[in-house]
Amino acid sequence: MRVDGLFLVGLGIFFAIIGIVYWVFSYEDGGFLMLMGSALLGILPGSYYLWWARHMKPQPDDDPDASVAEGAGTVDSFPGSSIWPFILGAGAFFATLTFVFGLWMAPIAAALILSAAIGVTVESRRGGAV
Repeated sequence: MRVDGLFLVGLGIFFAIIGIVYWVFSYEDGGFLMLMGSALLGILPGSYYLWWARHMKPQPDDDPDASVAEGAGTVDSFPGSSIWPFILGAGAFFATLTFVFGLWMAPIAAALILSAAIGVTVESRRGGAV
């Protein structure tokens, strides 16, 4: 977990430096803000991982002498094909369309997202198709 955190923080710092250089030489706000957003997308989860790495026991991926079998874990079951990710994506699509066409699409989006959340929960607890 420490290696992952360091990688993400390093990536965030890289984007922050590139964003500052971009702003100094181009004076464009849009690209600068997108690069700063990319920096935050690296720094925030990276710092969270580093915080957890101090409070947890060392993970196998932090040990350079660890074998693949140490980090494998238990293989329990793999989910089969499910329709619920598609329905969740359709709900997210309708939620995005709400910004374009108005609030009348929000109930459709909410219904699709709620039904996908309930469906995937029921399916995962039963271990099969709903």
